[in-house]
Amino acid sequence: MKIVVIGGTGLIGSKLVNILRQRGHEAVAASPASGVNTVTGEGVAAALAGADVVVDVANSPSFEDRAVLEFFEASGRNLLGAEATAGVKHHVALSVVGTDRLSESGYFRGKIAQEKLIRGAAIPYTIVRSTQFFEFLGGIVHSSADGDVVRLSPAFVQPIASDDVALAMADYTLAEPVGGIVEIAGPERVRLPELVRRYMAAVQDRREVVADPQARYFGARLEDDTLVPGPGPRLGTVNFETWLARSQASK
Repeated sequence: MKIVVIGGTGLIGSKLVNILRQRGHEAVAASPASGVNTVTGEGVAAALAGADVVVDVANSPSFEDRAVLEFFEASGRNLLGAEATAGVKHHVALSVVGTDRLSESGYFRGKIAQEKLIRGAAIPYTIVRSTQFFEFLGGIVHSSADGDVVRLSPAFVQPIASDDVALAMADYTLAEPVGGIVEIAGPERVRLPELVRRYMAAVQDRREVVADPQARYFGARLEDDTLVPGPGPRLGTVNFETWLARSQASK
């Protein structure tokens, strides 16, 4: 099959393109760097010509509330419109576990809008909601820092390695459309402050981690189960220690 991966040069996209090519498919890595801009529409129709499947793993370059919403709405409309014209048979999108429970966050309002566009289009689809990536732990620390203290909600998380995300995306891409949402997560459920303490100790960050029920996660207040999947998710195999060892070995 010809499979176009939007955001195909990013963390997940580049891994996904490699897996799909190894499995014998024509995987096209589409991004602004390759002349494909889903926000403006530039190059989209040409990239999608003859495509069987489109996988959208692109992310907003800005986390500012309005910019995120405009990115996902414009990109979604342009992409789904071009797919309808090209006769694409399956649209696969990467989203986030808990998206519908995080509407206080401007970022997640953008993801909610993206999912709504997908459900409203005529193209058969699969929305893959993933828990947070281990690779984003540094970003969580940065966004939660207050001087020498990192304040975090004591909510549970179940983070996943990007390698496991890419494998799951490849499998769902090559399967029949689900017509709904599937969830993927890592193998270990842990409270966010505990995980961040382990991460910060590993990178020798000596700031104090404080569990604070009032602390917000990218603008949203969390309940215990906001960021963890419901029953029956697909689980990755890479735990925190394995991911950490691999990431440190690759530096």
